[in-house]
Amino acid sequence: MVKFGTDGIRGVANTELTAKIAFEVGQAGALVLCKGVERPQMLIASDTRHSCDMLVMALSAGVCSVGVDVVDLGILPSPGIAALVKKYGAAAGIMVSASHNPYYDNGIKFFTAEGFKPADAVEREIEATIGNVWEEELPKGTAIGSTFSSAKAQDDYVEFLKECVFNSSFEGMTIALDCANGAAFEVAPDVFEQLGATVHIMGDSPDGANINDKCGSTYISTLVEFMKDKGCDCGFAFDGDGDRLFAVDELGNVLDGDMVMAVLAQRMAERDKLAKNTVVATVMSNLGFINAMRDSGIEVEQTAVGDRYVLERMKEGGFTLGGEQSGHIILYNHQTTGDGLLAALAVALIMKTSGKTLSELNIVKPMPQVLVNVKVSNDSKEKIMEQANVAAAIADLETKYSGSKGRVLIRPSGTEPLLRIMIEGVDMGEIKADATSLANMMEGKK
Repeated sequence: MVKFGTDGIRGVANTELTAKIAFEVGQAGALVLCKGVERPQMLIASDTRHSCDMLVMALSAGVCSVGVDVVDLGILPSPGIAALVKKYGAAAGIMVSASHNPYYDNGIKFFTAEGFKPADAVEREIEATIGNVWEEELPKGTAIGSTFSSAKAQDDYVEFLKECVFNSSFEGMTIALDCANGAAFEVAPDVFEQLGATVHIMGDSPDGANINDKCGSTYISTLVEFMKDKGCDCGFAFDGDGDRLFAVDELGNVLDGDMVMAVLAQRMAERDKLAKNTVVATVMSNLGFINAMRDSGIEVEQTAVGDRYVLERMKEGGFTLGGEQSGHIILYNHQTTGDGLLAALAVALIMKTSGKTLSELNIVKPMPQVLVNVKVSNDSKEKIMEQANVAAAIADLETKYSGSKGRVLIRPSGTEPLLRIMIEGVDMGEIKADATSLANMMEGKK
């Protein structure tokens, strides 16, 4: 049975995520998200993976088979779908991407007419509909959907981004961009260049198999090396579908999502743009970030991992800034999902208008943190955590790192067959040893 994870449906292309599954997912998504809309349209975009053509065509066929038209936007960052589904008045959108995963994986995620990822209940309804569409109920003749192509999607997304930063000038700034050989490889340089920045680009030569390969926000060391000889004011690294951002300051220091949020939060608070003086983050955020925010008089609310849960809390509480340590940053005054390009532009604008370097703007001193991934099957994630010896070891670690000493977080990945062990503490050697010991136990090595 096809299941949604924390960020859509993912799997190995043509093995776990086949054309047949994509066809049925397209049918189900169109029926649920376009319900009650007269002659609806759905937008479809993708990143640069070799398997995207196959999946886009299969999805499009499924969508058309239930009487919904498809507008193919081509290669576009997933936040571009969120922005354009509203601009174009579409009933829904589909992004084909596995985000930061390797090229051989792929995924499908939906956006509603308002630009949001569907609520859990809506995803459950789509799941229940997959494979349960009967031929006799399908439209006939001209009631079958048609497919159209749009040549202006990238331009329209660039215009949206420019408007979000008030078409400000970045003249005099030298900026490095790592586009991860992914969906942002054209629009990211385009928007910064249109705003007047001098841009040095890497990760802008996708070949279908090099997305996220030793580049992008999940391999930030490549950008650090790239910047050394360029004399850049800062660098920005995106992931495969452009919804995550990591930054590098002029000294070569890396700013993760927590640190980027802190830069944005301080500036927004100074200008009374930070609603309720609060940032929404997840349980993965470093204690150093939380301490820095509270030292600045800014509150932090934490949610489960996943930008959808951050956004859900932002909507409930009326907050304007939220995100994840992994680089999803949501600027809710402008966007309805994590948008790496928008966050990068916002940081560059703060640098430009404040006259400060990025190293001067970064106020977060992270507590040492180690993250160990344990490879497991998707079916065994919960069972391993419930084993008596594993549960006891986790409880001991939680006691050891309680309060100001640090913290322990063990969670199953929502997008990959992994258990993630995260420990924060004062001594890096100690937390590494404890995380490795627990990982070995989970893998049955001790």
